[in-house]
Amino acid sequence: MHCRSCGKVKRERLNFLADNPLYTKRFAFYVGRRCRSATVKDVAKELHLDWHALKELDKQYMAAQLARAGTPGPKAIGIDEISIRKGHTYRIVVSDLIRGRPIWFGGQDRSEASMVQFYDWLGPKKSAGIRLAVMDMWKPFRNATTGKAPQAAILFDKFHVIRHLNDALDKVRRTEYARLTGKACPEQRRRERRFIKGQKYTLLSHRENLSMDGRRALKTLLAANKRLNTAYLLKESFGQLWSYQSEGWARRFFDNWRASLKWQRLKPYEKFAEMIDRHWDGIAAYCKPENKVALGFVEGLNNKIRVIQRRSYGLRDEEYLRLKILTCMLPIL
Repeated sequence: MHCRSCGKVKRERLNFLADNPLYTKRFAFYVGRRCRSATVKDVAKELHLDWHALKELDKQYMAAQLARAGTPGPKAIGIDEISIRKGHTYRIVVSDLIRGRPIWFGGQDRSEASMVQFYDWLGPKKSAGIRLAVMDMWKPFRNATTGKAPQAAILFDKFHVIRHLNDALDKVRRTEYARLTGKACPEQRRRERRFIKGQKYTLLSHRENLSMDGRRALKTLLAANKRLNTAYLLKESFGQLWSYQSEGWARRFFDNWRASLKWQRLKPYEKFAEMIDRHWDGIAAYCKPENKVALGFVEGLNNKIRVIQRRSYGLRDEEYLRLKILTCMLPIL
């Protein structure tokens, strides 16, 4: 239309149109809802649209979701890193554990400088409102949090701690397999090794999650090898540490658990116990009532992100991946 003020020809802004004026916002939101459960390629084929045009409509939908969600002011955060491609290329994901959604995706790696970018984005006022930060035992995350949010209690994620314990159990299993390989009697060697071979996930899984065949295999394995039996029982009992309401009782349990390693010749477990002792403050923080948060959310979010990446066979557009992650827990518009 012709503008009477400046004398130029201008296009009228219509609120019902998407950023791409060939489509309406209503259609863009429909595309966004479809792309939550399907790939861009499949939706583009279904709607007979260009792949790039449909992707931009999906981006507009996710931007509208973030705008409606508002600026976060978290009280309890979960920090973890994800791999976005091969070659140890990492990005940091920060979640609001109380609202149950990711709030920040960024950084260039998993260094302290990248973690500081989150607190700079959040601002000093909102950073001062954080009372709890859940993370793995990666030192740069801890240093950045201590420097930018010193009032926040640091809690080490239970699932990362248990993963270290599972690694120790697997090292014991491989050591036992190697020890039996060196036995002189071939028949005895073959008989004892067959109980250990291929039983890695049987040992690492919780007993209640095993099938009947898995439980029988576990029972046979533990009856055949005393050292693996001891290591398995120690691994299962360690989870009790997170059930205590008092740090004193939790420490007494850990000291007793560590003392039971004496004369067992379980070197990986001894190294694990030393690591727990070094990071005790971040583990014992869970005993305080104000720090009782859902520790499984960060791990569940990681699984959801892997599904997003696998469904798309990897995402080369990092901004698109960022929007996908930040909106994966938001309500549908």
